[in-house]
Amino acid sequence: MTQRVTVSLDGDSTAALERLLVETDKSQSEVVRRALTFYAANFEAADGRPSDNLEQYYQMLTSGEHVLLDVDFLHAFLEHAYEGGDPDPEFVAAADRVSDYHAREYATRFEEVGELLEWLSFCGFLEVRCEETDVHHIVFPSEPIQWFMTRFIERSTVDMPTDIEIDRGVSKVIVTERRTD
Repeated sequence: MTQRVTVSLDGDSTAALERLLVETDKSQSEVVRRALTFYAANFEAADGRPSDNLEQYYQMLTSGEHVLLDVDFLHAFLEHAYEGGDPDPEFVAAADRVSDYHAREYATRFEEVGELLEWLSFCGFLEVRCEETDVHHIVFPSEPIQWFMTRFIERSTVDMPTDIEIDRGVSKVIVTERRTD
């Protein structure tokens, strides 16, 4: 069903619509439909009420501890580290230092490995699906990222009140956690 709507536009809105018509080469109706759909999907951010995810991104970026990184750069870094087969030992040592630092941080930040996995999923490193409370299926975008992130998960969870077992596939793993306290 199609519904017709009449809208009054101010100068800024008219200029924005005209610019989008030129840039997209779409009809006025299509541009307005897409704009309305986008606004509905991003209402909290557009209305000045950031979603929990946007708020977390904001906190991560403004702390100076994290940066935005195009996923292609991540793939390029890891492919370079893998040149010649095994990862470069200096890269592994540096990554392990980062993991070991995070182990101290995560010991008080997360109660369960599942919480950490959700955080890493939020950061874009992996996709996680919980089968049971203590069994997590993880999908990685590539084998090098699977190696890198699995090693990070193993090392950064050593101080948490849980032990983990990791069953590796090619780009997927199953992480099973068992409480130790």
